[in-house]
Amino acid sequence: MTDRELLHTISALSVEFGGGRYVRGGGGNTSCKNGSTLWVKPSGLALSDMTPDGFVALSRERLDRLYDAAFPADAAGREGAVKDFMAGTVVPGSKGRPSVEAPLHNSFPQRFVVHTHPALVNGLTCGGAGGEACARLFPGALWLDFVEPGYTLSMKVREAMRAYEKRNGVTPEMLFLGNHGLFIAHDEAAGVRRLHGEVMGKVAAEVEKAGFSGEPARGPAPDAAVAAGVADRVRAVLKDDATAVSPGGWFKIPEGAASPDHIVYCRSYMFEGEPVAAALETYHGKHGYWPRVVAAPEGVFGFGPTQKVADLALELAWDAALVARYACAFGGMHYLEKRFIDFIEAWEVESYRQKQSR
Repeated sequence: MTDRELLHTISALSVEFGGGRYVRGGGGNTSCKNGSTLWVKPSGLALSDMTPDGFVALSRERLDRLYDAAFPADAAGREGAVKDFMAGTVVPGSKGRPSVEAPLHNSFPQRFVVHTHPALVNGLTCGGAGGEACARLFPGALWLDFVEPGYTLSMKVREAMRAYEKRNGVTPEMLFLGNHGLFIAHDEAAGVRRLHGEVMGKVAAEVEKAGFSGEPARGPAPDAAVAAGVADRVRAVLKDDATAVSPGGWFKIPEGAASPDHIVYCRSYMFEGEPVAAALETYHGKHGYWPRVVAAPEGVFGFGPTQKVADLALELAWDAALVARYACAFGGMHYLEKRFIDFIEAWEVESYRQKQSR
């Protein structure tokens, strides 16, 4: 397969798996490779928008050096150094900021890697008994409990893959990451599609068997006058952080953060209750930021400085509600621990993704 054929294939896969069933916003990433070059989706861009010319080309020889490089011990220093290192792997003439998960993609020997965050699959990865269910449903897959994304995740996955290869004599084609998502790796596009179909089908069957198929209860969207009234009350406190609003029907919002994507697009915690000044200010005092999602008696609303941000906030809040429902089939919802939330909220990479979403 020529380089151009590789890029056309991964572009088609990116668009195919870039819809709301598999990812939302700028979530997920894809890559293809030959012996010397890894082409990966730029950070923050939507999979559904990818074209053959939109991928960032990285030197695999330089990427390989990352695995043995020494970086600062503190998280901020380490992530800054890794970001600079990654910039140095970009092939001259290639544009864009490579996905932070490029070193993880490079560890897979298969030509194509597709990483998605389906709500259905994240019901499994966010379930308290998700690891046990994964071992039963997908005995050939690799499971990893949640690890800080970026460099730490790439190194943990590389270590786990080597142990898997030593035990089984082959490289895994499926990787499930707790509270994160799914990686599928294969040399052929047909294999990527087949494995995705297998995963979605088996998880859907388990969810249905447990009685949690279908969507959570959701009320009708508030009428324009009601929505405007709620927006005015919130905007009086949030000011520019609530310039735009995305109104929706009421549904039960999650109690914590399900995954990094949910933190990026709708914040770690959502606001629930009457959106009066005192309550909103209490929320701000507790969390250090204003809410992106407000679950008021009249409905659930996404807010943001732009309409795109507000729409994505509501979309990811609903996605999190789906995840929480499906997780009931796998031992109940397991939210991200505070130490991981603190890391992601402070991570420059996710701040960059937030800016790209505007």
